[in-house]
Amino acid sequence: MKHPPVRKPDRRSLLGAAALLCATPMLPGTAACAEGQRASGAGRKVLRYAFPVAETSFDPAYVTDLYSLTLIEGILDTPLEFEFLADPVRLRTNTAAAMPEVADDHRSFTLRIQPGIFFADDPAFKGQRRELTAHDYVYSMKRHYDPRWKSGNLYLLEADKLLGLSELRRECIERGVPFNYDREVEGLRALDRYTLRVRLAEPKPRFIYHFTSVSLCGAVAREVVEHYGDKIGEHPVGTGPFMLGEWKRSSRIVLLRNPAYRERRYAENPPEDDARLQALARQFEGRRLPLVDEVRISIIEEAQPRWLAFLGGEQDLIESVPAEFAAVAFPNNRLAPNLERQGIAMTRYARADVAFSYFAMENEVVGGYAPAQVALRRAISLAVDVEREIRVARRGQAIPAQGPIAPKVWGYDPAFRSTMSEYSVARAKALLDLHGFVDRDGDGWRERPDGRPLVIEYQTQSDQQSRALVELWQKHMEAIGIRIVFRSAQWPENLKASRAGKLMMWGVGWVASQPDGDTFLALGYGPNKGQANHARFDLPEFNRLYEAQRVLPDGPQRQRLMRDAARLMIAYMPYKVHAHRLFTDLVHPWVRGYHRNIFVRSFWRYVDVEPQDRRGAGTEAA
Repeated sequence: MKHPPVRKPDRRSLLGAAALLCATPMLPGTAACAEGQRASGAGRKVLRYAFPVAETSFDPAYVTDLYSLTLIEGILDTPLEFEFLADPVRLRTNTAAAMPEVADDHRSFTLRIQPGIFFADDPAFKGQRRELTAHDYVYSMKRHYDPRWKSGNLYLLEADKLLGLSELRRECIERGVPFNYDREVEGLRALDRYTLRVRLAEPKPRFIYHFTSVSLCGAVAREVVEHYGDKIGEHPVGTGPFMLGEWKRSSRIVLLRNPAYRERRYAENPPEDDARLQALARQFEGRRLPLVDEVRISIIEEAQPRWLAFLGGEQDLIESVPAEFAAVAFPNNRLAPNLERQGIAMTRYARADVAFSYFAMENEVVGGYAPAQVALRRAISLAVDVEREIRVARRGQAIPAQGPIAPKVWGYDPAFRSTMSEYSVARAKALLDLHGFVDRDGDGWRERPDGRPLVIEYQTQSDQQSRALVELWQKHMEAIGIRIVFRSAQWPENLKASRAGKLMMWGVGWVASQPDGDTFLALGYGPNKGQANHARFDLPEFNRLYEAQRVLPDGPQRQRLMRDAARLMIAYMPYKVHAHRLFTDLVHPWVRGYHRNIFVRSFWRYVDVEPQDRRGAGTEAA
């Protein structure tokens, strides 16, 4: 099905915004007129790069994938945000007038929203300027409880037990009636036009992080949702620095500077001992955000054309250089001399990330909690040579995982060791033999204990690294006599099928948006089935530990509970956690101010582009 592009903003409105910038007294006249000229098309600053995975939607109440959320984060606003150059991470206000008032042992959070923030113009507002209010945040968060939107992030709010919201959702489902947005509940209320209060049933010391999450608190207007209905995922309208200009599904996304975006200036406080970041902060201090006028994102799933597009100057940066080009781009993890001579800069970092394969716990072949089923999953895990996987398929751009919790978050223990990364074909075979997974008919393949065929189905994609991983899986399973077949589909299709519980196994990554290990333990929490918990693991003892750690402040007691929960995930093996990936971004010299903060997805507002330098390199934008 061919999807038409989303409406383009009216050119006259952009020209009018340019004239307004030239007239504003808040900026020096020359700077204001320069920005006005850019808005009218003269000397526009365009940032170009590519995603390796297609977007799924622009609706924050639906999406769970990294790339869609990155797009939405540039369009919608949250009350709080992470400072761009801070290390360690530090929160600050965004649309909030001040940091939340926290009371009742982290059960009550009160936020005041800044007056005078406006949504981008849209037909849904019928020609009227639409101010952001506390009611918009109440509505946006309530949408996750509305069964109509099939929220993939509802589990986060339900686990935090906002008073009255789960009951309202349950009543809607049981009575078969539309969700009642107008009914006030104690857990989520607008006290007045600009004041929002959240009340929880239990202490949640880290609930404050949710106010940075565009997937939970990205503000949308009720009029817009009601105007576009089921097409709301194609029409994002927010108060953020960018607005959707063009969209060709799974191919090209163009974001434009939002003419209605409030005045915000570059003001960062990097570590005092980081000379590079200090220089960056001084260079851009006081500049109005966003620094670029347009962001053009192409969807290029195959690694080679994405790499060649960067080398040819068609892309200004390449985020996460494909592993197969690591030896060419940065041999021995040092930037290649030919790239260095071109002025290309390298940024290497670890995300709070795990790469795993899950076993569908409700599947009759690989699921279940009986000893034989646990043994099957553990044997498959033991047969996977993670060191070889990292060396061959990931080209050394990862470290073996010992458990489900990734580095860069609270709760990660670098000294923790487990059998998660152990490789032993002999032990794998012994486990299978012991529990009755043997070759009964002499064809070289094992059968299940009851004599039925043992066939593993593994879902994958068609990109080059996925193909390399498939080859290794094939060899690993042949080594222990297990037949494995592979099903390939586009990533968004796999995600949809996975959430519906239709896959037996799938290999995917999970990246934290908050600096806390709860994000990864949530993968195993029973009530999160079909949301974070793609394996549909549901073990009462794990659920108890997970719930207990959530109400505790950070400290030794919480660390112990998190470790115990992680050990249960390792013992029952609903997830084979392979590795924590390492990432390297490369940036052309005409991009200024590039930095990677792993908890700030849409970095675009903070980077600048010098078009004249790009032209000088013979790579003028198309």
